[in-house]
Amino acid sequence: MSSVPHPPGGLFEGALHRFAVRAYFEDTDLSGVVYHANYLRWFERARSDMLRLLGIDQRAAQEAGEGAYAVADLNIRYAAPARLDDDVLIESRVEEMRAASCRMHQRALRDGLLLAEAHLRIGFVSPDGRPRRQPDAWRAAFATLFPASERPE
Repeated sequence: MSSVPHPPGGLFEGALHRFAVRAYFEDTDLSGVVYHANYLRWFERARSDMLRLLGIDQRAAQEAGEGAYAVADLNIRYAAPARLDDDVLIESRVEEMRAASCRMHQRALRDGLLLAEAHLRIGFVSPDGRPRRQPDAWRAAFATLFPASERPE
């Protein structure tokens, strides 16, 4: 009997989500340096798995016609290159919660060295693209990432 491994989902250390990736040949340019757009892909994967670990089912919300998250604002800074075969750690932290959006900070690190970091705002939008209040259960899941004295209402 063979078993099929599940993809890694990362883990939480307190409020910090940690997600490991590896720089594959397909991630690099001709010089073996990771192409800048691939950091965005890694950050998106880390955010998606962070939500999954919190119990947020994005697919079910989409299929039920409730809506989905969309990146509304993104600022990324590149500090050092990742190269072919590097093990990269993506750290994600929710910094602020609002009714229809949240602000996050994400970092890509190799052995503690900052490679890139992004500050972003994701908004929950209805199927027609208009901002919509996040589901209460989702806001409650995010609230667990804040100290009790700082939890959003």
